[in-house]
Amino acid sequence: MGPDGADDAARDISEVPAIELVNTVAVHLLSAAAVKVGLADDPERQTDLDEARKLITSLAGLVTAAATEIGDQHARPLRDGLRSVQLAFREASAIPDAPGKGPGEKYTGPVT
Repeated sequence: MGPDGADDAARDISEVPAIELVNTVAVHLLSAAAVKVGLADDPERQTDLDEARKLITSLAGLVTAAATEIGDQHARPLRDGLRSVQLAFREASAIPDAPGKGPGEKYTGPVT
């Protein structure tokens, strides 16, 4: 083991199935995006649509790319969550993006 515990972390991560890692990362992106679009406790302080756009686009890329790898039973709830934050983003935007131009829509198609 290294002095900083890196060997332990590497061993731990080696035992985690890919599907669990993908889901964990996706849930973190989804949660952060929800906060940034104003779906949290303090929307006046926490809403940041520029940050939300980045998070949603990253989530869309991950979910789209991983869907065939993780299977529909795992991908479906992630797609549902993604769609929810995409719609929340649209509602929170003072000037809505054109259809197909919203965050993540280059991966998911237009969200209505």
